[in-house]
Amino acid sequence: MVETVHVAVYDTLADWEIGYVTAHIADPEWQRNPGRYRVRTVGVSAEPVTTKGGLRIVPDTVLADATPEDSAMLILAGNDIWSTDAYAPFVDKARQFLDAGVPVAAVCGATGALAAAGLLDERPHTSNALEFLQGVGYGGAGLYRDEPAVTDGDLITASGIAPVDFARAIFARLDMYEPRVLDAWYALYGERDPRGYCELMASGS
Repeated sequence: MVETVHVAVYDTLADWEIGYVTAHIADPEWQRNPGRYRVRTVGVSAEPVTTKGGLRIVPDTVLADATPEDSAMLILAGNDIWSTDAYAPFVDKARQFLDAGVPVAAVCGATGALAAAGLLDERPHTSNALEFLQGVGYGGAGLYRDEPAVTDGDLITASGIAPVDFARAIFARLDMYEPRVLDAWYALYGERDPRGYCELMASGS
């Protein structure tokens, strides 16, 4: 059965932060179980949105129809609306997923929205900087980790300047690749080590 990874879309979405994620979920090469996952975009409505990079996206589905029971993960990219009421429905959906034990992955400004809602108060996490989250008045400073990406059970958080680390954390949580393959993938894309490419080619996938 194909499992759906929901990617939230909204105006000003930072499209570069999820490029590695969506491209490699869609590409079966090297995957442990090719075709296990598919990406579906989800918006607050069916109306088109425009990303920060100027791309126009028509959501595949709407938030009201995206349920934890029918999803493998909800991914929230950074944006310019995270601190406004326009983003509240996405935070509410993230809370619903986490309460149901379904993973949520947030990067950049999306982590700020989760922090403001109290969702990072009791979970190890990261973001763009501790000062960024302290600016929203959250209570989780003691659990902040100064790392590119942090996974705590069903929650993945990442800095906006670490899209490769964000992708690696997502792939690991989804169990997309054998560990040695994921290590080689990160060596290539995260460390720019050509040996990673050779190891991927040698994987025989």
